[in-house]
Amino acid sequence: MAAVHTRASRAARARLVALAGSTPERGKQAAHDLGVERCEPDAQALAAAGDLDVVHVCSPNRLHAEHTLAALAGGAHVICEKPLATTAADAERLVSAAREAGRVAAVPFVYRYHPMARQARALVAEGRLGTILTLDAAYLQDWLLDPGDDNWRADSAAGGPSRAFADIGSHLCDLIEFVTGRRIHRLAARTRTVHAHRGGREVTNEDIAALLVELDDGALGTLLVSQLAPGRKNSLTLELHGTRQSVRFEQERPEELWIGLRHGSQSLLRDPDHAAADAARVSPLPAGHALGYQDAFSAFVADVYSAVRGQLPDGMPTFDDGLRAARLTEAVLASARDHGTWTETAPAAFEKAPATTETAPATTETAPANEDRT
Repeated sequence: MAAVHTRASRAARARLVALAGSTPERGKQAAHDLGVERCEPDAQALAAAGDLDVVHVCSPNRLHAEHTLAALAGGAHVICEKPLATTAADAERLVSAAREAGRVAAVPFVYRYHPMARQARALVAEGRLGTILTLDAAYLQDWLLDPGDDNWRADSAAGGPSRAFADIGSHLCDLIEFVTGRRIHRLAARTRTVHAHRGGREVTNEDIAALLVELDDGALGTLLVSQLAPGRKNSLTLELHGTRQSVRFEQERPEELWIGLRHGSQSLLRDPDHAAADAARVSPLPAGHALGYQDAFSAFVADVYSAVRGQLPDGMPTFDDGLRAARLTEAVLASARDHGTWTETAPAAFEKAPATTETAPATTETAPANEDRT
């Protein structure tokens, strides 16, 4: 993820000043590979460096809270990879710390930054769908399909008590709430760990999660999250069914929306000249020039850097959104432990913060206009 972050930082005209890795040797190699000016011996030294405007936390999940608190204490603004923390209590601490420090604090729920996801959001807000009745959503991958597939995320000590849902289901739920403008009010979940051992150790976090959800306006939905779906590489889909029409967004086909009508359906292609203002804002290329995941990530980072400079970009995901995801994750685990019992996802109202890695890049020096230091 540090490679994705550094590409996005460069696109936003940041200066990549310092980086820390899991060891000084790995940090030195990463700084060379990623084109960062220097490496610090560890994350604490990075946080205390004093010449960084923004720190990107891309370390394993269990270290997010520690590294983020250190960066905030050092005076930096922070982009922290999701999950923001492995517990809701730690996520709350990070929200409070960012608020008290008066720093911009963001979590990369970057699927919000696909222009056609924002176009779907505009259709909902304009009432084009009517009242949303149901939704059908999934996030499917196959990279942990076989028992021999392994990753630090499958170790709950490093990745946390939830894997599939915290890692990718959180993205799906964030997109649902972002596009619909509604909260998941309660949910019923079942989880499954298919491979009990990976890499010679016991696996205690889930491979699959299946949810029934109810939004706060009564709409009902189904969600399937799996990292064991053969052939599905990064298949995030969201389909909403309203009283007038339906809309479907597919992350692997990000240039279009499917619009479902009672009599005939259609594909709506990305065209910033005829898009909702919010979709056009994150659509830097003209129609017919495909945008993808890195473009969405770069748009997110550009928004965070503009927030650092005092702007208020619409739809930028903050630590409050990271806290929301942590609370949803705990609700999923609680419901699954209770054999799929309906579980509330309190609190009911949206929280709003001030505009606010193995390798953790940071961008910075006294920056000229339009240059941030990471």
